[in-house]
Amino acid sequence: MAEATASEPRDPNAIQLATVDRDGRPDVRTVLLKGKDPRGFTFYTNAESAKGEELAAHAEAAFVLYWKSLNRQIRVRGSVESVSDAESDAYFDSRHPRSRIGAIASQQSRPLDSRATLEDRVAALEADYRDRPIPRPAYWHGFRVKPYQIEFWADRANRLHDRIVFRRGGTEGPWAKQRLYP
Repeated sequence: MAEATASEPRDPNAIQLATVDRDGRPDVRTVLLKGKDPRGFTFYTNAESAKGEELAAHAEAAFVLYWKSLNRQIRVRGSVESVSDAESDAYFDSRHPRSRIGAIASQQSRPLDSRATLEDRVAALEADYRDRPIPRPAYWHGFRVKPYQIEFWADRANRLHDRIVFRRGGTEGPWAKQRLYP
């Protein structure tokens, strides 16, 4: 991650997050990875969005970190859980005030009649919260991907790439390492 931060021009923590809907149809979008620790990998979003609803219906996800400048990627598969309110509050409070307003103003994934409607809602919320704290809405929180598989891929000459995968049974227990053909 440190190498990617030094070499990627923008958002080295951008992940392409894949989920499935209630009917088992896949969906993918880019979100920002905001934390990693022994428990897993964390991102934040509106739980009432399409991705939030998909995770509520099927608490499994996969994501990829791809760094074109380094010719490397990391693929992760795992179960998903909500992070604590305290974690969500701490991250929400660390965001720029306009980003907090944006999280409240956006009814993410729902139809929007015009850009002006959104901009008017933002302006009204900015006026409302001008002299008071901006609280985290209950529907906005973090999700943690608890990995059971992590694959590291590195580009090599003649398409003889390096692929090393770590797997474990479930989200607990020891990891098994295996090299894969490219």
